[in-house]
Amino acid sequence: MRFTSEQRLDDGVLEREFTLGEIPGTLWTPRSAAPAPLILMAHNNGLPKGESRLVARARHSAANGYAVASIDAPGCGGRPRSAADEQARADLRRAMQAGEPVDEIFESFIGPLVEKAVPEWRTTLDALLSLPEIGGPVGYAGWTAVGIGLAVVEPRIAAAGFFAGGYVPRAQREEARQVTIPLLFLLQWDDEGNPRQRALDLFDAFGTKEKTLHANLGGHVGTPWFEKEDGDRFFGRHLK
Repeated sequence: MRFTSEQRLDDGVLEREFTLGEIPGTLWTPRSAAPAPLILMAHNNGLPKGESRLVARARHSAANGYAVASIDAPGCGGRPRSAADEQARADLRRAMQAGEPVDEIFESFIGPLVEKAVPEWRTTLDALLSLPEIGGPVGYAGWTAVGIGLAVVEPRIAAAGFFAGGYVPRAQREEARQVTIPLLFLLQWDDEGNPRQRALDLFDAFGTKEKTLHANLGGHVGTPWFEKEDGDRFFGRHLK
């Protein structure tokens, strides 16, 4: 892991950009010198790590005493895209503009992306836990599809907060039964891009005995600010 830049923010959080092989990422750490528990934070459907909503959540959690890391998934952010990626994105834009079904396009795009992203997150986790300022335990927050894949194969993840607003491929919906860690599931009740019943069925499928559903009125980007506080309290019960 090589740090390429750093800045101390107004709230005392240290923000550092890093690269790990071909993986670009950002690490936020709190002011305290004590080793901090870690939250891996991924945006839905592979949007960039610099997306404003993700950054706001990361900074909020870091200010509350967590180390938070985000990486760009393959083909996302500044990472190069394959011809297949470009074609899938073009097909998706065309279908959405025409009001056509998009599930099969999402499957062809998101499924392979998740398969590539999960091993990269595990490699990143290895590097992060070698840093003296990070002490674990580890939580995961954000993109449900990647979170399911990670929770199934990564025993170091102790708790997860999933956002129901991103597409979850069929393979991950089947894996949901193997997720046994404590879980907080956020659902925007009026999310125009996420069928409500599918999200509720997914919540029901999770195998954990400790799962909580937070459903709020509003569309995809309308998650209330208090959910950031609730999320930090949830991780506080399981990571500190």
